[in-house]
Amino acid sequence: MLVHDHVLLRQGLRRLLEDAPDVEVVAEAATAEEMLQRVFGNRPDVVITDAAVLAMTPEQVQAMILRSAPRTQVVFLSTREERSSASNDLPADNLAARQTSAQELLQMVRRASLSKSERFREVSSKEHPMHENETLTAKRSLTSREREVLRLLAEGQTVRSAANALGLSVKTVDAHKFNLMRKLGIHNKAELVLWAIQKKIVRIPVNF
Repeated sequence: MLVHDHVLLRQGLRRLLEDAPDVEVVAEAATAEEMLQRVFGNRPDVVITDAAVLAMTPEQVQAMILRSAPRTQVVFLSTREERSSASNDLPADNLAARQTSAQELLQMVRRASLSKSERFREVSSKEHPMHENETLTAKRSLTSREREVLRLLAEGQTVRSAANALGLSVKTVDAHKFNLMRKLGIHNKAELVLWAIQKKIVRIPVNF
């Protein structure tokens, strides 16, 4: 699966990868929200992305993907020239720097795919924003309006479009968004989408 906001880059990577007989690109995404939805729906062996375009650290990206698909591995694209400028916790085998060739990238994808069973680990409870009983309590504490805002945002609506759909001001929807995220113990829209999918508040469209 390819995750990047640069369409031409995604198209180039898709062509490169699909020229290999043992590689199939099952989905593409441009944002963290789309990434989570497509990872949840497709369970890819490997995700290729650049953490910088998602405005997250590599560790945050890995943790977020593991919550949705624990067997999925991540290969990070990077414009950095040196390994030392990347995260200290990021394996060198999972970092495709600027000088990485097409063949080297393919080998990285193959290694990540083959090693997924060895690297498989269940996500511990401390990696989740809240424990299951806490999320159930939080879900019940959401007001009907907060649920509506949650559903629209998780379906990909912006705060402004959600406000238009509900006949509310942007400021009011922003306040509902802040309150429901505080109640659920989550910190960004990507985690909000993941929570809504896992709790079946929204469904993944068939074309995801």
